Amino acid sequence: MKRWIVTALSELGLAVVCLVGAVVSWGDARHTTEFATGADQPGFVAVRYLPPLLMLATVLVIVAGLLVIDAVARIWTARAVAPRPVEPMH
Repeated sequence: MKRWIVTALSELGLAVVCLVGAVVSWGDARHTTEFATGADQPGFVAVRYLPPLLMLATVLVIVAGLLVIDAVARIWTARAVAPRPVEPMH
């Protein structure tokens, strides 16, 4: 297999791994806590976000996007520069 194909496929695979990590990180960044009704206060649900996990998810999405752009550029460049058969002169 050609080197650019292996590189492009590995970049796309790494991009998928980054996106999966971003989804997991984003899901774990939100914590909810339910507070019961008190004597003079109604019950409510508090939501707490963890900024480091949100930042990790953001960075992983950015890295995945850069990897996809690079892989597409490699594929596009390799197809545009592909050697064409030489026709014999008459």
